[in-house]
Amino acid sequence: MLSVGTTAPEIDLVSTNGTRFVLSEAQASSLCTIVYFFPRSFTPGCIEEAHYFRQAYPELALAGATLVGVSADTLEMQCEFAKSVGATFPIVPDPDKKLCHAYDVLFPIVGMSMRITYVVVGGKIAAAYRHHWNIEKHRDDVLKFVDELFNKKKTDGESMRPPRA
Repeated sequence: MLSVGTTAPEIDLVSTNGTRFVLSEAQASSLCTIVYFFPRSFTPGCIEEAHYFRQAYPELALAGATLVGVSADTLEMQCEFAKSVGATFPIVPDPDKKLCHAYDVLFPIVGMSMRITYVVVGGKIAAAYRHHWNIEKHRDDVLKFVDELFNKKKTDGESMRPPRA
């Protein structure tokens, strides 16, 4: 698992919505980018996690966050999975596991991705969460962190404005 403060490895892959997802581009126009790794499409925990993130996505988008899911499945499988769970956010494939290695999320023996989520701000890992079995807490921790970022930005932005006449 990457440490907070580490530079986030670039992501540049075709996603389930048919466009390229490029982390550096997402960072340029968002409060933060949530990169969530999941073990395998169509498994019960991964379906549950995708549903939790799908439900949270409108709130995350309103706060200015972008969201992307990643697993070592193929693009074809990711597209089927995204459709089946109603994902309105991109999911990218990593069948060669280059991203999984770069983000240090692979189980050592089985070679599957762990359930790890990174929040990237300014190209750096700002938060990292690993809740392999407590999936709801995983989503809740991400929402709490994004809410804190949003409120800090809002407060900092207001303090920078000149007083009203």
